[in-house]
Amino acid sequence: MTQTSRGRAIAYVVLTVVAVAIVIPVLWIIAAGFRTQISLLMGDVLFTPVLRNFQEVLFSKGSDFLDNYRNSIIVGGLSTAICVLAGTLAAWSLERLRWPRWVAHVFLAWALVFQMIPPVALASAWFTMERAMQLDNTFIGLILAHATLNLPMAVWLMAVFVRDVPDELVEAARIDGASGPTLFTRIVLPIIAPGLAATTVLCFVFSWNEFAVALNLTNKGTATVPVAIAKFAQDFEIQYTQMAAAAALSILPALVLLLIGQRYIVKGLTTGAIK
Repeated sequence: MTQTSRGRAIAYVVLTVVAVAIVIPVLWIIAAGFRTQISLLMGDVLFTPVLRNFQEVLFSKGSDFLDNYRNSIIVGGLSTAICVLAGTLAAWSLERLRWPRWVAHVFLAWALVFQMIPPVALASAWFTMERAMQLDNTFIGLILAHATLNLPMAVWLMAVFVRDVPDELVEAARIDGASGPTLFTRIVLPIIAPGLAATTVLCFVFSWNEFAVALNLTNKGTATVPVAIAKFAQDFEIQYTQMAAAAALSILPALVLLLIGQRYIVKGLTTGAIK
């Protein structure tokens, strides 16, 4: 076996181990959604699948899970639209307009620092501010908070793709008389479409999974899916199987988006490293 083949085999083994370590907990949670509470607590290896947990989560009189699902789609969709639009325009401004390079570097460095701040550290300040503006427990307040959390990532990703647009193509379009909006919409956007797809998927997934800020800024009517799942852990009882069923259902939107845009996500995350 050559050194290249040996290295490739080791890489495959490592990737397989990592994949198994990631997939097994997800499969365990999905399987727990089809078990009874007694079977789960007893640790039975073999069990008879039941649909009771999914029925209670979706259709019981006391369940608001479908409303929470709708709330997450609204918040995730609108906050993602804000992030993609603002992030793309910011990236175009930083990379293509006549800013001094230090301005772009400082802006991107601040965006990186902000991205490192834990969301829970911002939740109380946002709650106080939005309460003063009467935006607490509203979709607008939560959408703006999620957009703020994910915008630095959107700017960084889109800056990589905007930087990749050939200068010659931009100059040729300007010589042909293309205005700024025409240049951006008809020349640049088709080229950076993979970046738009990757940024859209990642922003939506991060918004969908966000918990700490949503817990502080929502009430029963505006609660998102992660907040709804946490409510299955009550003071005197933890409804493990219903929580597992809700968690399994919560995977579906993000999973669909990841399957659709996985190649764009990989490109968006690796282009900067390659450059």
